Amino acid sequence: MRFLLGYGSCGIAAGAAAVAEALETALAGSGHALEKVGCNGLCFAEPLMQYIDDEGRDHYYGRLDARSAASVAARLLAGEVPEENLLSEEELSFLTGQTRIALRHCGLIDPESLAAYEGAGGYRALRAALSGTGAQVIEQIRISGLRGRGGAGFPTWRKWQAASEAKGEKKYVVCNADEGDPGAFMDRSVLEGDPHAVLEAMAIAGYAIGADEGYIYVRAEYPIAVKRLEIAIKQAREYGLLGKDIFSTGFNFDIQLRLGAGAFVCGEETALLTSIEGHRGEPRPRPPFPAVKGLFGQPTIINNVETLANIPQIILKGAEWFASMGTEKSKGTKVFALGGKIRHTGLVEIPMGTTLREIIYEIGGGIPNGKKFKAAQTGGPSGGCIPASLIDTKVDYDSLIAIGSMMGSGGMIVMDEDNCMVDIAKF
Repeated sequence: MRFLLGYGSCGIAAGAAAVAEALETALAGSGHALEKVGCNGLCFAEPLMQYIDDEGRDHYYGRLDARSAASVAARLLAGEVPEENLLSEEELSFLTGQTRIALRHCGLIDPESLAAYEGAGGYRALRAALSGTGAQVIEQIRISGLRGRGGAGFPTWRKWQAASEAKGEKKYVVCNADEGDPGAFMDRSVLEGDPHAVLEAMAIAGYAIGADEGYIYVRAEYPIAVKRLEIAIKQAREYGLLGKDIFSTGFNFDIQLRLGAGAFVCGEETALLTSIEGHRGEPRPRPPFPAVKGLFGQPTIINNVETLANIPQIILKGAEWFASMGTEKSKGTKVFALGGKIRHTGLVEIPMGTTLREIIYEIGGGIPNGKKFKAAQTGGPSGGCIPASLIDTKVDYDSLIAIGSMMGSGGMIVMDEDNCMVDIAKF
C-alpha cells in the first residue's frame, strides 16, 4: 500500500502543501508514510494523490484539499475505495497511449532520495557503460536513432562522436535546462521528478567523449528543480557516483550548477556557453561548433534535459529497443506539454508519429465546452500554428517541418474557435 502525492510545481501551486499536511496527519500511526513525488503528468487534476493498493492496482484522487484528502486517506486505510475525488476512466484516458521513457520515474519515486532512484534501477546504466568503451557507448546512441529533443533534432551521436574525436586539454558535458518556449514545462518536470536520471546520463556522456566535468544550466525561475538538483548532486558525490574513481574504474566526473537569469536567447547553445563563462549571453558564429571549440574554448557537447533522460534506458534496454519505437527518421518518444484550450492539460509522452488528432482528442480529452479546434502552436517562437485542416499530421521532426512548423522542445498550445490568429501572431 503506497500513498504518492504529486509535489512538483503544478501540485504545490494548486495547494499540495496543505494536502500533504492533512495526509501525513491521517497516515500517522498507520505504518504507511506519504511519499512526495514529482508530477506524473496529470496536471489538470492537481493536487493529486496516487494510491497503490496491496495488489498493485492504481487509484487516482484529484483536485484534493485538506478536508477531502484526510477523508479519502482515512477510508482507504479502513479498506474502502471511496468514490469522492476519484478520477474517472475518461480522465484517466490521458494515460492511455503514452509510452514513458524520459518520464518513466516522474510521479513514482521520491526525487530527493538516491535510494528510491537506485531501487528503480538507477545508476545501473552508468555501471554498464563503464564496463565497455566510450566508443561502444556512442555506437549504441547511434543505433538508437536518438535525436536532440531541444528543438533542432540533430542526431545525438554525431555531437558525441565529434567531441570524442576533437583535441583539447579538457572536455565538457553541458545540460541545457534553460527551457523558455511558451507553454513548455517538460524539462522542469523531469528535473523536479527524476534529477538523478540527468546526472547519470551526463556521466555516461562524459565517459563517452572523455570529459571529466559537466555543467547544468538551469533557469533560476525553477526553484524546486534547482533545489532537487542540488540535493541529487550532493547525494551522488557522497556515494561516489560523482567525483573521483567512479565504481573503482578510474573514471572521474563531477557536475556543477549554473543558474540562468531569464534570458530567452540563452537557450541557444553558444549563448548558453557564453553565459556559463560569465559573459553576456550572446550567440557566437558557427563554425567552429561547440563539439570542437565550446565551453572555455574546449570540446563540449550540449544536450537538453529530455535528450539526456533517454540515455540510461537506451544503455540498459538496448539501442534496438529504443529504435523500434517511432518512425523511420524520428525514433523513440517525445514529451509534450499540453496547454491552452484543452480539457486535460499536462505532460504526455507519446511515440513519434502519433497524430495531432490522437494527442488532442484521445489523450487531451478534446476542446472544452464543445468548441471547435482551430489550431495548435508548436515549436515556440521558431515554430508555427498547425490549422484544423492538418490535424491528422503525424507529430515527428520531418512531418512538422514539411507543413511549416517544427517540433521545438515540446510546448503544444491548443486554440479553439474563439482564438483570434492575428492576436496570437501579435503575441
